[in-house]
Amino acid sequence: MDIPSVLARFNAIMKADTTTTILNLVLAVLVVFGVAFALLAMNRTRDFRQLNANAAIANSNLLRAQGLANDTAAFNATAKSPELTRILQSIQPKPAITK
Repeated sequence: MDIPSVLARFNAIMKADTTTTILNLVLAVLVVFGVAFALLAMNRTRDFRQLNANAAIANSNLLRAQGLANDTAAFNATAKSPELTRILQSIQPKPAITK
């Protein structure tokens, strides 16, 4: 089926080989950038998931250590051991210095 020349008019710029080549190069560069950004996004997502799992493990260990310190302080309240008192004082958080 032929399209009459009256209905289909194309600009001369779209028929030029240099314009087509430039547009194809721009398209290729954009495709390469898209693939690179997709790979970066996958890598960052994997790192985030690993860091999130490590943070959960660290938080769990911190809660266990705090529970052990609380149990030791409760035991020291009844047994009154000077060694335990010294150890418990050494692990108390230091107050923040404010100016």
